Amino acid sequence: MSRFIEEFRAGTDWLPDWLVSVGVLTAAFLIALMVHRIAFRFFTRLVEKRDLFWRSLVSRGRRPLRLAIMTWTLSLGATIAPLTVNQAGVIRHVLLLGFILVFGWSAKAALHIWMTVYQRRFKLDAEDNLLARAHVTQTRIAERIASIMIVALTVAAALMTFPAVQQYGVSLFASAGVAGIVLGLALQPVLKNIFAGIQLAITQPIRIDDALIVEGEWGNVEEITATYVVVKLWDWRRMILPLSYFIEQPFQNWTREGASLIGTVMIYLDYSVPLSVIRKKVDEITAGSALWDKRVVAVQVTDFRESTMEVRILASSTSAPKVFDLRCEIREKLIEFIQREYPQGLPRMRTEGTANSAGSLAGEVLRHSALHG
Repeated sequence: MSRFIEEFRAGTDWLPDWLVSVGVLTAAFLIALMVHRIAFRFFTRLVEKRDLFWRSLVSRGRRPLRLAIMTWTLSLGATIAPLTVNQAGVIRHVLLLGFILVFGWSAKAALHIWMTVYQRRFKLDAEDNLLARAHVTQTRIAERIASIMIVALTVAAALMTFPAVQQYGVSLFASAGVAGIVLGLALQPVLKNIFAGIQLAITQPIRIDDALIVEGEWGNVEEITATYVVVKLWDWRRMILPLSYFIEQPFQNWTREGASLIGTVMIYLDYSVPLSVIRKKVDEITAGSALWDKRVVAVQVTDFRESTMEVRILASSTSAPKVFDLRCEIREKLIEFIQREYPQGLPRMRTEGTANSAGSLAGEVLRHSALHG
């Protein structure tokens, strides 16, 4: 290789050094493009019959592969070209940064593809998606934390190629005690959320698509990032909460062990309404509803009032939205039935008899006054 370089430089002595350097680097760049095209076609055919991971890796690795080949050919070109010491140092430094970028870029792409392929095994739109939500939540949190670590290591490796940063790194290491305290205080919120994310991925108090009651609002977990959680509320608003909130604050998770829930309907009726008729009608309504999961239905008198009795109706369904719709359906059909069959059974004020008696008494008093002056 050294003999070839010497012969090449000897054969180009009659040309200016800068022109030779530009020509060599341009040739190296064009060779890189040609080699990349051939290599990409080769790898595409190689993984044509393999699984989705390898096909996706080759497809998404097109640009990192081009950068890697270009770094290699330009480094050879920089060795051959008659560059000055300073010029060669700058070009080699840039190529080293490109080499580090290729490693970080490839690692992040491979991580994303592997996580995506793994998540395809689970379907969130299934009827019983508890296992799917658990795995998807873990993989998404793990991917984001791993991506942050890859980016941080790539940036750190790139910065350490600069002499000034290396000296700073040595001095920082020498005073690690003070620097560690200062850095820990400065990054406390970030580190707090990162460790909260790791804890959430392991213990999973919340998962993707969980139904929650947070800050007095009902909604579903739409997204879990490395630092915050997005909760899609029932009216399509989004509530953004830090990851640490779900470690430190109490909240309700309606789908922690399963999505099925029991809904409650309260109705107040006159004592004249037969409870057996109401119970039969509720059984009829739930049996004819596509929302009922055929597990729980009950009609009970839970309290007595002065003029009404309190009737509680329980019915179960497979998810919180379905429970809400089932409760509304029971209310609407039951009130229509009572209005039609037992209109006198709805709550009312018992003032008819009292008003008539008071009117008769007032009339007697007036007649007695007229007769006796």
